[in-house]
Amino acid sequence: MKRVHQIRRTIAAAITLVIAAVTLYSNADLWQPALPQVTQQSSSATGQAVDALDSLAVKGRAPKTGYARTQYGNGWQEFDGCDTRNITLHRDLVNVAVNDKCQVTSGTLHDPYTGKTIQFKRGAGTSADVQIDHVVALGDTWQKGAQQLTAVERERLANDPLELLAVDGPANQQKSDGDAATWLPPNKAFRCQYVARQIAVKKKYRLWVTQAEKDAMNRVLSVCPGQVLPSER
Repeated sequence: MKRVHQIRRTIAAAITLVIAAVTLYSNADLWQPALPQVTQQSSSATGQAVDALDSLAVKGRAPKTGYARTQYGNGWQEFDGCDTRNITLHRDLVNVAVNDKCQVTSGTLHDPYTGKTIQFKRGAGTSADVQIDHVVALGDTWQKGAQQLTAVERERLANDPLELLAVDGPANQQKSDGDAATWLPPNKAFRCQYVARQIAVKKKYRLWVTQAEKDAMNRVLSVCPGQVLPSER
């Protein structure tokens, strides 16, 4: 029991460390000159998603040539022995149980994508019931600016708490590499928050949107014009 409590404290510390690291990174002047420059005044002044969306560049999709998950690092990063998947599960689930390997073994997910309540249990046949979604699909980031990032920058993107959500596995599979123009959460009550998080990720990593994607985002935000960007978590 003492070991499990220690693991919980380690996970909490790791979450703080990850957030601090990606926040420091996003504020650092590490970008290559070729990256598109994004005006941040309007969104930072109001904190509203619609303003941040207007600050993003609008372009067509780049070719997907060369895309692979390994372009974003070799799986999940580890922080003090806890990997990003389990850190995210611990953050997003409730009534969480953790083993002495820093693995979430059970918990309850109130799934934002479907609105369902899912009882998670770690195991070969059950772990996939809850998956960690990259809110902006990595395939989408590759075609909208991430090719211009360094490998280190892409790995930070793929492990950024802002970019990750624990969600219903089948819904995540259905989404695949879709953007807001091709897939939105079935749970309409979450769509404003979902789109705002996508915008926040794209703004943070200076990625662009297509015109169809921007139009879809604006349609979602038209019912919640005061939607704010999510915090760094």
